[in-house]
Amino acid sequence: MRIVDVAAFYTPYGGGVKTYIDRKLLAGPAAGHEVIVIAPGPGFRVEDHGPNARIIYLENPQFPLDRRYHYFRDVDTLHDTLDQLAPDVVECSSPWRSARFVGEWTGKAPRALVMHADPMSAYAYRWFDPFLPRPAIDHAFGMFWRHLQRMDQLFDGSVTTGEDQTNRLLAGGMTRVVTNPMGVQPGIFSPDFRDEGLRARLLARCDLPPTATLLLGAGRHGPEKRWPMVIEAITMAGTGAPVGLIIAGDGRDRARVARVATQTPHVHLLSPISDRQEVARLFASCDALVHGCEAEVFCTVGGEARAAGLPLIMPDRGGAADHARLSDGWLYKSADPASMAKAILDFIETPREQVRARALEHARNVRTIDEHFADLFAYYQSLVENPIVRRSGAVPA
Repeated sequence: MRIVDVAAFYTPYGGGVKTYIDRKLLAGPAAGHEVIVIAPGPGFRVEDHGPNARIIYLENPQFPLDRRYHYFRDVDTLHDTLDQLAPDVVECSSPWRSARFVGEWTGKAPRALVMHADPMSAYAYRWFDPFLPRPAIDHAFGMFWRHLQRMDQLFDGSVTTGEDQTNRLLAGGMTRVVTNPMGVQPGIFSPDFRDEGLRARLLARCDLPPTATLLLGAGRHGPEKRWPMVIEAITMAGTGAPVGLIIAGDGRDRARVARVATQTPHVHLLSPISDRQEVARLFASCDALVHGCEAEVFCTVGGEARAAGLPLIMPDRGGAADHARLSDGWLYKSADPASMAKAILDFIETPREQVRARALEHARNVRTIDEHFADLFAYYQSLVENPIVRRSGAVPA
């Protein structure tokens, strides 16, 4: 197949979408497919990624809120490029404007919307959950749901990476939703990399002895990650047991997170780590992963922590919750620091040998990203052979 991915949020500067697409540019050709990514950029250019893999940048404006990104505005050039490429299947990895552009393209190829983002959880629910019930929030954001329902008619299918998001999209009126869990890069994370010396040094940075519990937080410093809430929960749990927290990551909220972290000696922020082997050693050397974001579509760090042999303490919604359920982890009420503190203490009070044995067993059964792509390509092949939307060149109203 020739698979064309219209990727509105691909940028050469990094991020989860880039990591995902770069791996797909390897996995597709390895499976006998051609993968072409169309991304917005400062000008037209073609970037080769080996045989049957390339990125085509189309000139489009910069995204005003983050100048590392551009956004699709030139719909005619995008449609002309799709016409020239004559894909067997088209994938769109953003639910916004680019999804409409791809859905309204008059080509005959089947197309799939891959939900790399969960805007309702990342914004609407996070902002208004403390004040309104979910049905009221959904009603207030009815325009977004109507947009997704229209995309549901234009696309042959939509792909999520977790059951939580799938169920909410189906409840919101979409009908062609399939779940394809993502996975972790194989050969990187393993319990074998556990380093007791590193663990002791990290606890010392948290002003704690080796007998204390060492928890790991990992991810971008953004408001939806709720690092201040996680730190508050650690502080509350610390009244019942000696527990330290290491946070690995970076982002625009780092200064705010650092200010909160200085309020307790038992929280330490690490400098960003680029070496994947060092990241794997860090993961394996902690006692559990804690996470604050209920808006994850997959929660890559959850999969990586499972592969490293870590137990999980996660919010009860989103992709993070999916990982906890798969690994017999601990769940707490999303956005509730007291509930999170209780989950941490429940974890600490569970016999350590029992917890470790269970985590090691689960580490052997973590899905890989290559398994995700194998299932994705099989799904695309099924759409090519049996398209859901019968296209005549006209756009459905």
